Amino acid sequence: MRRVGFILILLGGVLLWGCKNEAESRPPIPLKGPITFDPAHPQLAKVLEKVTDGFGAVDYEALHRNPEPLDAYLNLAASVPRSQFDGWTKPERMAFLLNVYNAATLKLMADHYPIASIKMIGGVRSVWNLKVVRLFGAKCSLNHVEHEMIRKMFQSPSVHFALVCGAKSCPVLRKEPYTAAKLEEQFAEQARTFLGDEEKNFVDLMEKELHLSPIFKWYGEDFGKDDAAIIQFVADFFPPETAEALRGGGFKVRYTKYDWSANKKN
Repeated sequence: MRRVGFILILLGGVLLWGCKNEAESRPPIPLKGPITFDPAHPQLAKVLEKVTDGFGAVDYEALHRNPEPLDAYLNLAASVPRSQFDGWTKPERMAFLLNVYNAATLKLMADHYPIASIKMIGGVRSVWNLKVVRLFGAKCSLNHVEHEMIRKMFQSPSVHFALVCGAKSCPVLRKEPYTAAKLEEQFAEQARTFLGDEEKNFVDLMEKELHLSPIFKWYGEDFGKDDAAIIQFVADFFPPETAEALRGGGFKVRYTKYDWSANKKN
């Protein structure tokens, strides 16, 4: 029985390794110069309207059955030359990269549907290190887009409420793409929604404990130099009485458990 169990585990690893190769197999899009690209991201808007409920659940089965609209958006985004991207405004560039990241994550989850967790994709390598994002005539990983581009270029903690990782504990996927015209409004809504979800973040006034998503631990430096600064940052997103108590100090930060199971529609 032990030998059979070992063989099954080995076969599972081989299958997941195959998924990794499949996910990375798409070649980069050849660049032909500037293209027509609508900053409202209408192609992605149609996809999001159909597959997300705006509360966290995503219909990956529908994406799996009908991948063409998402593929078309990703192909279009991949056709944008870096020189064209560099000429956009900062909000336009930020919205573009956020949408590409989230769309690439949707593509991964849909391609491997049904899958229990995004962390199962990639075999022995982290899914976030797979070169599955086609961008500026090359290929890169989700980690590269997040850490080397989005975080370095914009240095905004708000991006952590916008990037979606395909898990139940990540921020919710909006029913609309991010756009330069609405970006600050969208960031504020995402922060309120995320911090208002008591499965991810809550305040225990009696014990003077602030329970936060591990996102605030993993990216603590983006939110403040220490726990006190992070508490001041999040206070504004809680009800007035709770916010006042948090600003008064004396709270300890605790972290909730991160649920990596797929945020799929039941």
